[in-house]
Amino acid sequence: MVLGIYPQHSKRFLRSLLKERLLEAKHSGPRLCIDLSMTNYMSKKELSRLAGQIRRLYGSNKKADRPFWIYLTGFTTDSPLYEECLRMNDGFSSYLLDRTEEDCFSLFPLETLVYLTPDSEHALENVDLNKVYILGGLVDESIQKKVTFQKAQEHSVKTARLPIQEYMVKCQNEKNYHSEILTINQVFDILSTYFETQNWPEALKKGVSSRKGYVLQNSVE
Repeated sequence: MVLGIYPQHSKRFLRSLLKERLLEAKHSGPRLCIDLSMTNYMSKKELSRLAGQIRRLYGSNKKADRPFWIYLTGFTTDSPLYEECLRMNDGFSSYLLDRTEEDCFSLFPLETLVYLTPDSEHALENVDLNKVYILGGLVDESIQKKVTFQKAQEHSVKTARLPIQEYMVKCQNEKNYHSEILTINQVFDILSTYFETQNWPEALKKGVSSRKGYVLQNSVE
């Protein structure tokens, strides 16, 4: 639509529109923090995958009608992950987000934090503009049980899991495989879609593929 209205400077116009929308999110949008303080234990391959997930998450956020403001915390410029992000992500140094060496637990008041972890007993009900949602920067290969959950507990921070169990059911598959562990960009796609639609089934459908062994309840009725 915008392309048709501004054909002579469409790309520049779209870029400025995008920048404006993202910067507006810094002041009035929901906040998402990617906790990168656990990357010391990850292999080069895992770091590459994490850098790719950050790229996809940022790409999704740019396309969102109502973007989040993103913080990369526990993120140092002399780290292997930083080098990997620069190598794999075009224009990474000019991404519109906050990068800080500070830990998410010292950056925000603890009562505003909600650590999203599949090990939580509490299902996330909504996206609250007064909260800061944290995703642990881990990838599948390095997942140790309850690492993010224990980290949140150590700092007395609230936890929540996506409401997969409330809206989805396990489906039969050859490997009898069922997992609620998602990549950070998949979790973000769910949060972002929910924030725009206020519809959990629609949001979960966006981020949870049937390969995880779950389908929406109404799709098996």
